[in-house]
Amino acid sequence: MSPTTIAAIRATPVTVPLEAPLLHSNGAHWGRFVRTVVEVETADGYVGLGEMGGGGEDAARAFAALGDYLRGHDVFRLEAMRFAICNPTASLYNNRTQLHAAIEFACLDIMGQKLGVPVHALLGGKLRDEVEFASYLFFRYANPRTGRGEVRTAAQLVANARALKKKHGFRVHKLKGGVYPPAHELECYRALAAAFPGDRFRYDPNSALSLADAIDFGRGIADLRNDYLEDPVWGMPQLARLKEFVPIPTATNTVIVNFEQLAANVAMRAVDVVLLDTTFWGGIRPCIKAAAVCETMGIGVAVHSSGELGIQLATMLHLGAVLPNLGYAADAHYHHLADDVIVGGRMKYERGAIRVPDGVGLGIALDRDKLAGYHELYRELGGYPYDRDPGRPGWYPLVPNSDWADPERSLKPDLARPRQRAPARES
Repeated sequence: MSPTTIAAIRATPVTVPLEAPLLHSNGAHWGRFVRTVVEVETADGYVGLGEMGGGGEDAARAFAALGDYLRGHDVFRLEAMRFAICNPTASLYNNRTQLHAAIEFACLDIMGQKLGVPVHALLGGKLRDEVEFASYLFFRYANPRTGRGEVRTAAQLVANARALKKKHGFRVHKLKGGVYPPAHELECYRALAAAFPGDRFRYDPNSALSLADAIDFGRGIADLRNDYLEDPVWGMPQLARLKEFVPIPTATNTVIVNFEQLAANVAMRAVDVVLLDTTFWGGIRPCIKAAAVCETMGIGVAVHSSGELGIQLATMLHLGAVLPNLGYAADAHYHHLADDVIVGGRMKYERGAIRVPDGVGLGIALDRDKLAGYHELYRELGGYPYDRDPGRPGWYPLVPNSDWADPERSLKPDLARPRQRAPARES
């Protein structure tokens, strides 16, 4: 067996608390993130790190099932591994793209350790020493333990943004919407712009708006310093239609997450900015390939966040470091975390940016005590349904949505292990 071959794959589900529950158009993060930490060990004893989300559930069993496929595979043979895990026709029955991403992270980490270089050196070399991030603002329920952290009104949103800007130095602000009626979110967005006149802004309702609502919202913010409208409506045809009425760039992390969709967008010109997610696209390397296509075709790129701990954040930093056409601040949920599972705790923001790790591999290491502790917390609390709102039992949205949360109501939902409920909608 070659020394660089995979000998074992270990997957550990963890739950890491958030400062407060985060609301989005489909439901909520229930006061915590559930992530699966992946360790790939080689025959000669190197251990590489990966990470994956999963909509509030763990993926440990899925990674365990990959052991027979990958045992004996050389970590340097990444193109072959892509087909071994997610063959394009087999994936019609067994979509493993996100599993592949976590394994790819770990293999790149091992390669960097063996060669004594950071991952960005394997990807062409870094072009920047730090990556700027947006504030990524959410409407939130209050933390049930402290009673603090609610964001429901324009005043609460601005106060939260002020606190984050003071602490981390953000100059770009992203509002996650699609929760309250569009008129209320428009009021909140304009309040943000008024509070920070020199900063830039972006709005993401996760495709919850109708085309009519999106046109009204876009026209209502057209005078502001907008980066883009991110997924205001669902699908490339509607995004293309919206561009006929609203002079603001469109962006997506949902309807362009593979190369076939990227090719369709080149023809349709529906999306101006593709948000590259190292998990959704199947790894760092596919994101770099996609960025090259976008550079050739005059499409902007940014780095997307899908709810990372420090391992995936490191992959986002290495990606951002090597992209010549990175034209926007990256997204990160990271500052909403109460802690992390890496040595040294959470990475630090400086002037709204995080330095790119220069240590070997991904440049981070696991804190074994925290990994064990947050694994026990997962065992205690279990998962949660990402696509359900604990404050509105039985609710789920249509696309486009018209059944909005009430901004006049301050809710304190039960965030314990969710019980099964039959789906229900009012007629």
